[in-house]
Amino acid sequence: MAAGIRQRHSRRCKGGRCQCPWEAFVYSKRDGKTRETFPTQSAAKAWRNDASMAVRKMLLRVPTTITVEEAAEAWLEGARAGWIRNRSSDPYKPAAIRAYEASLRLRVKPALGSMRLSTVTRNHLQDLVDGLMAEACEPSTIVVTITSLRVIYKRALARGDVAVNPATGLQLPAVRGRRSRIASPQECAKLLDALPVRDRALWATAMFAGLRRGELMALRIEDISMGRGVIDVRRGWDTLEGEITTKSGRERKVPIAAALRDYLDAHLLGLDWSEGLVFGVTAVSPFNGTPLMKRAGRAWEAAALKRITLHECRHTFASLMIAAGVNAKALSTYMGHANISITFDHYGHLMPGSEDEAAGMLDSYLARRTPDSRRSQSFDAALQSSRQRAQQGAIYRSELQRIAPYEGIARMVVGRRQALGLTRRELATRAGMSLSAISRIESGQHPASVTTLRRLAEAFEVELVVGFDGQPAQIGESELVAVS
Repeated sequence: MAAGIRQRHSRRCKGGRCQCPWEAFVYSKRDGKTRETFPTQSAAKAWRNDASMAVRKMLLRVPTTITVEEAAEAWLEGARAGWIRNRSSDPYKPAAIRAYEASLRLRVKPALGSMRLSTVTRNHLQDLVDGLMAEACEPSTIVVTITSLRVIYKRALARGDVAVNPATGLQLPAVRGRRSRIASPQECAKLLDALPVRDRALWATAMFAGLRRGELMALRIEDISMGRGVIDVRRGWDTLEGEITTKSGRERKVPIAAALRDYLDAHLLGLDWSEGLVFGVTAVSPFNGTPLMKRAGRAWEAAALKRITLHECRHTFASLMIAAGVNAKALSTYMGHANISITFDHYGHLMPGSEDEAAGMLDSYLARRTPDSRRSQSFDAALQSSRQRAQQGAIYRSELQRIAPYEGIARMVVGRRQALGLTRRELATRAGMSLSAISRIESGQHPASVTTLRRLAEAFEVELVVGFDGQPAQIGESELVAVS
């Protein structure tokens, strides 16, 4: 009989060819013996072969008795206490914890709560996703539900409570964001003029400084420096927890435009306190969003103007900065985005000059691939004209002045990845690169080598054309000026 396998005979078994079950076991120093029972000897042998390999790779664990519901409660307790942190090693925001708690309570626990954490498979979770889709749940709701399970299994995997994370590799519905409303400069002026005087400075700060609602609620008088012409955004506000850090976890400075300065001056002079909240009901109590929106809604309806939300005012600020020629890196800082790829994802469609640049790059490629005998003078003239248009583009000039060509490379990678419907992880797999390398390239601050660009070109199934500014002998010190 094979080692690690034996037949378990009952007391009434008379021996011979009986139907008694077969038991197989494997041993590991970490967990001791792990046993399983099977109806046939061949099934026991197959399991032991697989289990022995899993032990060598440290993928096999003794099934844990903790249930999904118990693991969820333990994770929520740790996240609230702050010792379970997100992938950036920052504490979870109170709103994120509440969203996870609601998803676990309403959708995960009824379906999987009583199951052992170690017995849940990918099929179980895919069935959960399919069931929520059949109930016509919003794609974003489904994604948050699975994300709440992913963070639980990620921690369980790190602690060795499970061998695999079944929440990875699921087929989830696509979350398609709706295009936000953006007001023109003329419309901004009309919207502000129609508001009650006491609310104008708040809405102007949202439109011309791009602060989030929580940042507006937490903004203090000492955070505004009229002399330096900047607003120091140092904190946010949660409706239940009170003062918290900003969404990105970092402080930032936002310039005060002349259009905003007059509103802030008038508002600060009219306050009854010299320290405390700028837009609070009192020096220590922030404004309430519901009455604010109702007052604004009534004022705009009376003036026959289309409503706008505080978050749409933030999008308006981004569009105004882009129209004014502010480069993407500076805009990313003013918006408080964690990295520049978020700025490109949200506002890349608003950035001018892309069409001329793309035409210039295409013409450069055709010029290299077209035989001289087939190139006419008119073709050469059109090529020269296209190059001049590309060089005169506002985006080209701003990139060249700052960190060219890394923002251009970032824009190209983000644009092609989105056009193909790929996630960063999928692109990294295609290109044979790490996920962190893709993130650094899309941040617009990573000096990608030609080898890296060639890998990305192969992943995108396009041909790479690279242009350098400088003589070949000085290529190590020259500047990369075009990538297509």
